[in-house]
Amino acid sequence: MKKFVKILLILILVVGFVYTLYYLYAKSEEKPVVYQTEIPLRTDIVKKTVATGSVVPRKEIEVKPQVSGIIDEIYVEAGTMVEKNDRIALVKIIPNMVSLNNAENRLRQAKISLENAKIDLDRNQKLRDKNVIAAAELQPFTLRYKSAEEEYKAAYDNLELIKKGETSNNKSATNRLIRATIRGMVLDVPVEEGNSVIEANTMNDGTTVASVADMNDLIFEGNVDESEVGKLKEGMDLILTIGAIENETFDAVLEYISPKGVEEEGAIQFEIRAAVKLQEDQFIRAGYSANADIVLDRRDDVLAISEALLQFDGDSAFVEVETGEQEFEKRYVETGLSDGIHIELLSGVEAEDKLKLWNRSEPSVPQGGRR
Repeated sequence: MKKFVKILLILILVVGFVYTLYYLYAKSEEKPVVYQTEIPLRTDIVKKTVATGSVVPRKEIEVKPQVSGIIDEIYVEAGTMVEKNDRIALVKIIPNMVSLNNAENRLRQAKISLENAKIDLDRNQKLRDKNVIAAAELQPFTLRYKSAEEEYKAAYDNLELIKKGETSNNKSATNRLIRATIRGMVLDVPVEEGNSVIEANTMNDGTTVASVADMNDLIFEGNVDESEVGKLKEGMDLILTIGAIENETFDAVLEYISPKGVEEEGAIQFEIRAAVKLQEDQFIRAGYSANADIVLDRRDDVLAISEALLQFDGDSAFVEVETGEQEFEKRYVETGLSDGIHIELLSGVEAEDKLKLWNRSEPSVPQGGRR
């Protein structure tokens, strides 16, 4: 019995030792590296830069009052379409007390002059009726009366203008009415009924009552980096992508490049403007942020490879072409335009060559040109 136990222990030790040796051997043996491959493809390569900015109306007009006062009525709201000279709001005039006092004094003096001229005219008219004086002697009194009458009317109208901003004879020509100066859409009405407003003068820009813009004439305003601005020229096509409008792009044409850059966060930026082309059913709200893709250069239907396949030897680029099962040879290539993902191949490889993806060795499910 003791002999059997001794033999069993020896067998267990031998088996354990053999297993340990096998495990260590298997652990130390490296698995062969299997590289993935890709084949060249024919595609369009577009080199572009992106400008960030916003879409705004080309003409946005701030409508201001012609007189100071208080907003009495507002006839529009944001989003209302207006024609030129349409009513925007009505101002109730608060007269200046000095101007009002002067106008009242002028009216009183004009009334006194009119009454005096009337008395003189009536007296001399009686004398003329009796042929005491000639008609030529009556004429100065008639002229003075008519002049006094016109002065009285002018003083009365002036008093009405100061009080009300309009006259009884011509209410349609009042400057109390604030009217649209262009045809378009009302974008904003920053005042409410009861707000005080100031007319534009040499010391003040005046109170903005409404903003009106033509929403069919929009432009993209953005900035490009100094490293890219030299590649731009007027007339280039832009493709606008607006974050608030999904699955839709808008065409634009570059029409302005600023001759002077502005420093922003340590980089020099140049302003650009592009005219937005809108279709009949397209509408963009003013102020939307947008990105503009500007096409700098393009190649259509060219042989290209992924940039991940390229390796570099000094100033030269090369790829590794599969010559057998996981056997590769080094081959120098001439490259062309790149869009950052794919690069144009001018020479060095053929369309059917399998190229080593040197930085990817893990096996994967075949997709497209990969193996």
